[in-house]
Amino acid sequence: MRFLPVNLNAVLVELDDLAQTLALLQSLQAEPVPGVQELIPAARTILVYFEPSQTQLPELIDAIGARDVGAQVQRSSHLVRIPVHYDGEDLQEVADLLGTTPAEVVRMHSGSEYSVAFTGFAPGFAYLSGGHPRLDVPRRKTPRTRIPAGAVGLAGTFSGVYPQASPGGWQIIGTTPVQMWDLERAAPSLLRPGFRVQFVDIATLVPEALAALMAQCAGERAVAQGKRAAADAPAFQVEAAGLQTLFQDGGRIGHAGQGVGASGAMDRSALRAANRVVGNAPETACLEVAYGGLALEALQPAVVAVTGADAPLEVQTAEGRRYTAATYAPLALDAGDRLSIQSPQAGSRNYVSVRGGWKVAPVLGSVSTDTLARVGPAALAAGDTLAVGSTAGLPPVALAEQPAFDMPRAGEEVCLDIVLGPRTDWFDANALALLTSQAWAVTPQSNRVGIRLQGEAALTRAEARELPSEGTARGAIQVPASGQPVLFLADHPLTGGYPVIASVASYHLDLAAQIPVNARVKLRVVRGFDVTDVAPPTTEKH
Repeated sequence: MRFLPVNLNAVLVELDDLAQTLALLQSLQAEPVPGVQELIPAARTILVYFEPSQTQLPELIDAIGARDVGAQVQRSSHLVRIPVHYDGEDLQEVADLLGTTPAEVVRMHSGSEYSVAFTGFAPGFAYLSGGHPRLDVPRRKTPRTRIPAGAVGLAGTFSGVYPQASPGGWQIIGTTPVQMWDLERAAPSLLRPGFRVQFVDIATLVPEALAALMAQCAGERAVAQGKRAAADAPAFQVEAAGLQTLFQDGGRIGHAGQGVGASGAMDRSALRAANRVVGNAPETACLEVAYGGLALEALQPAVVAVTGADAPLEVQTAEGRRYTAATYAPLALDAGDRLSIQSPQAGSRNYVSVRGGWKVAPVLGSVSTDTLARVGPAALAAGDTLAVGSTAGLPPVALAEQPAFDMPRAGEEVCLDIVLGPRTDWFDANALALLTSQAWAVTPQSNRVGIRLQGEAALTRAEARELPSEGTARGAIQVPASGQPVLFLADHPLTGGYPVIASVASYHLDLAAQIPVNARVKLRVVRGFDVTDVAPPTTEKH
């Protein structure tokens, strides 16, 4: 068992194999370690998020290191049977790789029982282990740019089903009509860690049997989620939505088992400040506005606030008078008043709160929109109407809020502190020197998933082997084959297969979220932790 640094609130536990990983996961779930917030399992690792105010790292490592990773994992009683058309475009190639026939591949795949080892890549995507021992095939040398939803694939010893259309490099041997991810189902993800899975060849089923399997997979239906409160009297109308305006709150915590990350506001400090200004609870949903352009008309009196980027605010009253409003201050609007947010002069994202909160139904406990996972309410569009919650019992508005930091500007250089790890040793000395010595340009391809950085010289790896998928954290600096890093932000994938050389320190994540396109980033190493200082002797026996 190895402990690898990730950030000031996260550590990666590396084990020898999947069996040890699942044994440790089962132990940590059965007897939680105080202070641990979330566990992200993968093929040979578990990413552990913890609250530093509740546990110190040496105690955390000591508690995890003492767990038995050789225990037998208890099998779930929940069996999911998935019907499959074995018509995949790689079926013949898989048969050739294994030196057998397509019919034999189908027999091996449908004749084995799998277990859901972990989830990741996309909501509802489950990595299934335990199939026929001969079904061990490499990923495709060149990934496809689009694989349809329902595609059944193989990669190494794992099997899986793509829940939505996406790029991918798995060997596709069939398709299923079953929806793996369905927000109208009481449990949106059909497969959860520990579930047993069996694939059934549709060619062997009579229509009645297929209909019965489909009905079982459809499951219990849930109430509609992520819908705006159309029945309530609208309080605002969207005249212009800007480049991208989304509902965002404090995030969607605790759904890693369904392959869903936290998402949430990019600049958490600005979100909380906006809510304090109007008297809401700190994590209440706001409108997150990227690069300005939002225009709202008040249909009834309301108190709002705008925080975040340094963007000019203009109000046009119902009588036609225009005036400039201040950010980080309460703003009273009457019916007919129009508020517009111009392009930021510094920073990149604004947060618009309303006293009483925006009234929108949550999805999995949050109204945040995850743009990568496609979970949460749709982006605002011109013509939308917005409802507001009750203001009864709220405290007075605040008058003394201000930005948590100076907003970065395009063309400027922004310094971000980083914590090295967990895969720093996958890079040569030249790459480590380049990481902090050169400035990295923020490219226009940057978004809520991450900041795409471009340097004059690319980072080179010392390790050429493939990294098994492992959990990735907000702030992770992942280095793909191009050698040009990606700094993961709020909507980053839950797991990734490229090495992470370092992570932006947790206290600089809000600053990173406000860096505009065409700014430059310099990275400065700060000490995170050295596992040689804190790893307990008990880890040696594992």
